[in-house]
Amino acid sequence: MTKPLTILAFAGAILWTGIASADDDCFVPMTDWQPREAVTQLANEQGWTVRRIKIHDGCYEIIGQDAQGRSIEATVHPATLDVLELEYKGEGGNRTRGKDGHDD
Repeated sequence: MTKPLTILAFAGAILWTGIASADDDCFVPMTDWQPREAVTQLANEQGWTVRRIKIHDGCYEIIGQDAQGRSIEATVHPATLDVLELEYKGEGGNRTRGKDGHDD
């Protein structure tokens, strides 16, 4: 009787961990976050015009335009400032680029 309960408890713990971690794409303590000014600087270095910087799923999200004037949404890791995802909006649909730089 003890073995099935142990297995069930272990499976439940694994399931709960997966559900809890699915909420945030970037799980980083706030003390390790780079300031918004650094995010703005990153955007400027990329040639982006920033309309808004917000926090979404534990990551910074930059909403604005790229150097060619296309609407973008960029997901940025809050501690490393790595661009995790770059999404182009409009012009016949959405195009997404992952952090490897290739279209998804």
